[in-house]
Amino acid sequence: MEKQSRFARFHAFQSLLLHAIAIVVGIGLQVVSGVLAFAGIPFVSFFLWLVQILVGFGVLGVAIFLMIKANAGEELELPVIGPMAKGW
Repeated sequence: MEKQSRFARFHAFQSLLLHAIAIVVGIGLQVVSGVLAFAGIPFVSFFLWLVQILVGFGVLGVAIFLMIKANAGEELELPVIGPMAKGW
């Protein structure tokens, strides 16, 4: 039944896109942090590590918020990925 529900499909695709973007941003920050650490700039590398932790907690918070809204029956669209998920 969930395969035919537009509501469930929308939230599944929005979650998929949110986590895909989070993974790409995390990998990008990790690569930049590694390059800076290798180049001898450990302070900026440490700062990027803190940014990566904050991004992770932010994505976790958004995911939990979206789960609560979906469980309540609300269809909440995120600004950029919501219309993309709705189009799928």
